[in-house]
Amino acid sequence: MAKTEPNGEGVSSVVSDFLHFLNASPTAFHAVDEAKNRLLKVGYEQISERDEWNLEAGKRYFFTRNHSTIVAFAIGKKYVAGNGFHIVGAHTDSPCLKLKPVSKVTKGGYLEVGVQTYGGGLWYTWFDRDLTVAGRVIIREQKDGSGFYSHKLVRIEQPIMRIPTLAIHLDRVSTTEGFKVNTQSHLVPVLATSIKEELNKVITDCPTERQDTCSSKHHSLLLQMIASQIGCRPDDICDFELQACDTQPSIVAGINKEFIFSGRLDNLCMSFCSLKALIDSTSSESDLQDETGVRMVALFDHEEVGSNSAQGAGSPAMLDALSRITNSFCSSSKLTEKAIQRSFFVSADMAHALHPNYMDKHEDNHQPKLHGGLVIKHNANQRYATNAVTSFIFKEIAAKHNLPTQDFVVRNDMPCGSTIGPIVASGVGIRTVDVGAPQLSMHSIREMCAVDDVKHSYKHFKAFFQEFSDLDAKLKVDL
Repeated sequence: MAKTEPNGEGVSSVVSDFLHFLNASPTAFHAVDEAKNRLLKVGYEQISERDEWNLEAGKRYFFTRNHSTIVAFAIGKKYVAGNGFHIVGAHTDSPCLKLKPVSKVTKGGYLEVGVQTYGGGLWYTWFDRDLTVAGRVIIREQKDGSGFYSHKLVRIEQPIMRIPTLAIHLDRVSTTEGFKVNTQSHLVPVLATSIKEELNKVITDCPTERQDTCSSKHHSLLLQMIASQIGCRPDDICDFELQACDTQPSIVAGINKEFIFSGRLDNLCMSFCSLKALIDSTSSESDLQDETGVRMVALFDHEEVGSNSAQGAGSPAMLDALSRITNSFCSSSKLTEKAIQRSFFVSADMAHALHPNYMDKHEDNHQPKLHGGLVIKHNANQRYATNAVTSFIFKEIAAKHNLPTQDFVVRNDMPCGSTIGPIVASGVGIRTVDVGAPQLSMHSIREMCAVDDVKHSYKHFKAFFQEFSDLDAKLKVDL
């Protein structure tokens, strides 16, 4: 029987689980923490890149970088060094507004929060939304007389700020020339008024607060609330990485309950579907009994800003993982090179569905539809890494399970976005296909996709993990 969500409608267990994942993941840090908890719950072992790895065939592991990237893998019972890796990669980050290192802004009798834009967001969609903050905090702690520093996740549930639009009476031009946002001066959330802050000063000010972390950099009201959430004093907060978040929950919607309305679908949808597929394809001993390769999911941070970071897809993280796993079974470096040539990478990032009000934005023969299954992305200029062989492999798996697929190329007269696919393909030298579930409102604060495509994506990734080894064995080596 389908589970019932708060909106009163029955949805499949996969979609229900996805909503829980979305609502638990307002930031990349929270998404990785949620993924970590799910992996631990089913018996995956956490390992550290700082330690030696003593891996065993038939076992399951994961590691994190910066608490915002996570790599999980299950080693087949019949794995030997030099065998291939079957990988689905996605990203944990989404366009958002991140608090500046000095976020304290006071003007016109208002307390405001200074933010910087992250990624290519549709920033006008952030106006008139009920916003809060979430992220990670570095705090100073004491135990047994000695001090240490720890990382804490924080999420303030209630709406505490808002970016108000300017009244139409004061901006008649916007009706004729469009709503134009200056991201420096207009995109500043209002936190409170100076009058109310002064009235509450006795309650909210903390006399022991460090001047460099509280009074001079951030509003005391904000620091007090963060401190109360994580159970520390404001002056114990050393630093943080916080972002503005919409407080409206993710839901199943539409008159036929066929859509998901949510922020961060790009790319938590692909992150969730790949993670769940890995977990469900490795949940019992029999799942890995005849597996000769390594099944892996890699969820990277910083895709929205180019992936050039220590925890992005442009870092050595992927190659390091492949090398260390291979070398754990045999120290020959040549076996890693051999393994890469036997491996396959699915770059999973959301795709642009055909928009009924902007039909001319799509090429006539390549118009991905909602409910149409995963979109295979092609680009002759290598903005996507798909080629005929990798496309065939992914479609063949779909055909065997009666799963729909779609093809996409961008119009010749329009620029093409890109993904982690070409970055990993060129950096590691691995066969790659670029795919993604179709969606609308990409990079808005509130996006939408189809319920069916979540299920299609999960089933497709699960089938990939279960069947790639057998399918790859049937391909000629020179392919």
